Amino acid sequence: MTIRQWTSDDSGSAPHKVWSLPAADTFRGHRALWWSAGPAGELAVMLVHRRYLERGRYGKGWLARRPKGPFTGELVTVTAQGERRTTVENIRVRPSHLALLPDSRFLLVNSRTPRREADGRPWAPNAVLFSPSGTPENEFCVGDDIPALITDRHGGIWTAYGDEGIYGGHPESGAGLAGWNTEGRATWTPGDRLPAHPLQGCTAATEGDQVWLVWYTHSRSGTFLTRVTPSTGEVTSHRSPVHQPDGFAVRGDRAVLTRRDHDRRTVELTRTEFDGTTWTTTDRRTLRVPGRVVGRCGQGRDGTLWLRTGDTWLRVEA
Repeated sequence: MTIRQWTSDDSGSAPHKVWSLPAADTFRGHRALWWSAGPAGELAVMLVHRRYLERGRYGKGWLARRPKGPFTGELVTVTAQGERRTTVENIRVRPSHLALLPDSRFLLVNSRTPRREADGRPWAPNAVLFSPSGTPENEFCVGDDIPALITDRHGGIWTAYGDEGIYGGHPESGAGLAGWNTEGRATWTPGDRLPAHPLQGCTAATEGDQVWLVWYTHSRSGTFLTRVTPSTGEVTSHRSPVHQPDGFAVRGDRAVLTRRDHDRRTVELTRTEFDGTTWTTTDRRTLRVPGRVVGRCGQGRDGTLWLRTGDTWLRVEA
């Protein structure tokens, strides 16, 4: 297998550096936590001062830093025109995911939610919808145990669940995959249209108006790439050429997938093509990157794989 040193250039196949956390932010005590890419090619990163953070017992890298109590964050949105910063005060949810919505709104989502019977809602809200200015507008539940979450260009929310959610009693989580609106109503469930019952979500991507959710079932059955057309609910699934990938992006009949290498500064990068029936690997190599890659470090948007490596973000084209 080829081992290639990361380089920043403008070629279609090599990773391209998008943004790194400025040294001035690090010096002032800001830490880059949750992040997301948007359908317009923007990158959003939530910064939180270290005084609000504690180190969790589990997780590596940025995933191990968790807020304690209500906290203030700074949302950095990076576009081709530069940076925009929005202060978000008194955040009460303990986020696992940041997601962008149309009209500069955004979501913070905790991957877990406890069961409860208070106020007639059996599951506690774990998603908070914010206005462009950082003001909370709504809160609702999008299921329990969410390793992968993405939003589409029309504001739909798409989730893939982990085993504790799938077998934990939450109805939509139990199906393994789900689609939601910003009122907290489930708009799509897979029913019996998947090739097997999911055990764990891996990552997610969008391509135009379509959404891709990547998941695996029990070990002998493998990993699947499921494409959903939100306007019709149509579902197609094919086996993934990479077992349990961390990142996935697709453009037409080409795709790129990544797998992290145990908190090291390398990822396995696989390119693949679809012949109408099967995704077949065309190239696989190990790529050295600027920082360590941990969980929730890959997201696909319209043929571009966004990859977080430490506090540096790269883009890889499919």
